[in-house]
Amino acid sequence: MPPAARTLGLEFVAADPEAGTIELAFTATEEFTNPAGNILGAFVAAMLYDTLGPALLATLEPDEFQSTLEMKTDFLRPARPGRLLATGRVLHRDGDLARLSAELTRPDGVLIATATATARVIPLADAPGAV
Repeated sequence: MPPAARTLGLEFVAADPEAGTIELAFTATEEFTNPAGNILGAFVAAMLYDTLGPALLATLEPDEFQSTLEMKTDFLRPARPGRLLATGRVLHRDGDLARLSAELTRPDGVLIATATATARVIPLADAPGAV
């Protein structure tokens, strides 16, 4: 698991490559909070980012990777420390471009934030850090 995902407390729940969906969980710690005790928006965005990419990755061939071109996040309500659930979807793919979406919720289903992104499918050999 990448160090950033480990920092976010990422846990794989389920994936359906045929449907282009993935379900993940994150554990937000007290270290992620702002002075009001809420999870800092940058951590919420990072959780969504770490959901968008894997949604597409789950549909790719072993020699393919993805590169996020842009991402938009909508913060709907504050998040508190604890377990948060995320669902990612491949909305549309045309050639090497894909449109993605993700939602982050509390365990009781209350929506915290959403994100959309555009990503490009690239050869794994072209991914940063590839050997």
